[in-house]
Amino acid sequence: MRIDLHTHSTASDGTLTPAELVTAAAQTGLDVLAITDHDTTAGWAPAAAARPAGLALVRGAELSCRWYGVTPAIPLHLLAYLFDPTEPELVAELARVRRAREQRGERIVDRLRADGVDITWDEVLGYAGGGTVGRPHIAQALIRAGLVATTSAAFAPQWLGERYRLPKEDTDVFTAVRLVRGAGGVPVFAHPRATRRGTIVPDSLIVEMAAAGLFGLEADHEDHSPQERAHVRRLAGELGLVVTGSSDFHGTHKSVRLGAHTTAPDAYERIVIAATGVPLLH
Repeated sequence: MRIDLHTHSTASDGTLTPAELVTAAAQTGLDVLAITDHDTTAGWAPAAAARPAGLALVRGAELSCRWYGVTPAIPLHLLAYLFDPTEPELVAELARVRRAREQRGERIVDRLRADGVDITWDEVLGYAGGGTVGRPHIAQALIRAGLVATTSAAFAPQWLGERYRLPKEDTDVFTAVRLVRGAGGVPVFAHPRATRRGTIVPDSLIVEMAAAGLFGLEADHEDHSPQERAHVRRLAGELGLVVTGSSDFHGTHKSVRLGAHTTAPDAYERIVIAATGVPLLH
């Protein structure tokens, strides 16, 4: 089985619609795909409706979290699988984070415009297409304006990587683990050792997260070095957590391909068995 448990659609910052995403997954030869858009379940229904025969669909989300145990707080992402999307407390928190993302995006555009950059908030919203607004949509506007050639270039320090990067509100990571578990979902820490993305949390925090209900660690990821992958596997083994591998596919926003990294069938089966929120679609 080929299992990819971390992908994005136009419901957040991917470039394929949910329907196109499941179609591409089947064409790529995947047996299982998880749709995990940022802080939203908006892609679930269209992905389910378009799901090709033979492709199992894991409905999930990638939650924007932060550990407030240090100053400044460290951002991290939590993959949540097969949770109940109607659980009131989780619904309210996801809505709050999406609003914060939108407000942050609008402030970034205002700052760019104040410096003479010819983009508009309406244009950025158009690129988001009704999905969760993120910096990749602002990057598309910068590309259209001829200021950068690629999304990667838009995230350079002189643009969205530093000069025009603003803090955003996230969910406390222990609150996120509790909410996902309370909604019958399965929480997995996404790319926990990706030092190329910035500051990472200490292993001691992961120990605490495991005690609080964390179910797994994503080891095989494009942003992990071989040494980082080995470290994650070793830590997961010590804590009794499942190990996953995923592409973190975003379409043309990133060069990584669907199925570039995959999850072992036994780890996938443990996730499905542990979930009580919504069923696997297969």
